[in-house]
Amino acid sequence: MEIVEPKDLKQHFSLAKRRHMELCRQKRIFNARNRIIGGDTKAWDVQVRDQKIKEATEKARHESFAAEMRQNDKTTCLLEDRERRDRKELCKAINDFQQNFQKPETRREFDLSDPLALKKDRVPRQSDNDVWNTVSGMQKFMGEDLNFHERKKFQQEQNREWSLQQQKEWKDARADQKCAEDFYMRTRLQFDETAQHLQKLENATRRAVCAAVKEFNKTQRLQEEERLRDRLWDRQRVEHARETLLLERQGRRQQRELRRALDCSNLGLAKEQLLQKKYMKEVYTNQPTEEYFAQFNTRSR
Repeated sequence: MEIVEPKDLKQHFSLAKRRHMELCRQKRIFNARNRIIGGDTKAWDVQVRDQKIKEATEKARHESFAAEMRQNDKTTCLLEDRERRDRKELCKAINDFQQNFQKPETRREFDLSDPLALKKDRVPRQSDNDVWNTVSGMQKFMGEDLNFHERKKFQQEQNREWSLQQQKEWKDARADQKCAEDFYMRTRLQFDETAQHLQKLENATRRAVCAAVKEFNKTQRLQEEERLRDRLWDRQRVEHARETLLLERQGRRQQRELRRALDCSNLGLAKEQLLQKKYMKEVYTNQPTEEYFAQFNTRSR
């Protein structure tokens, strides 16, 4: 049996530790999914965070649009139902009024357009109590009204019945109108409560979207400011170099122009001196002829 010493244990532990580290390193290097050596992990994290913020913002915006569309659809449906119900109730009220208060039989000219007039027609006169015995029939004349009191009593009773019937119809119409108004108020309150609830949902969604957009805009603004500072610095350096180059070119151009002007001036002076010398030579070397003297005293003045 071999004796295990402490240094052997230490050496064995060191070898096992290095072997474990080598295995971990191989997993980290040879695994394409987990390998991060040579990459900018901070930039990747920033890109992942920006992508998540963008996706959350887009999702919140789409949800807000969807909620707004649903709310608009519900509001439109409610308004259409209300309009359809009001139109139906109005038509019903008009029909009820026409049937109750505008019957064809109550018109004064109904007897002229009654389709059953021939069936209802009777002999000109059956007796003095005949209600069809009108004045225009000329079947009963003044002084022959033997049933005056009975006819007057009948007319009064008929007028009383008509008045009672009209009062009853008016009360029924008022009761129906009150029921319709109560139902309309209850429906309107229900619609208002639904609209308030939808408005609260819209406000909550809008606040969430605004918060996400604000955070995203803040991140974008910081990045944009940094890029603008870099661009400004680069532009200043380029402009400074351009100005220096332009100044140098302008100095060289001015020097060329001064040299060209000086050359032109010297050339002009040389030409003037040459002409002056030529003129002086002609003046002082030519002898006057007779023609020169003959040009004087040729006129009286």
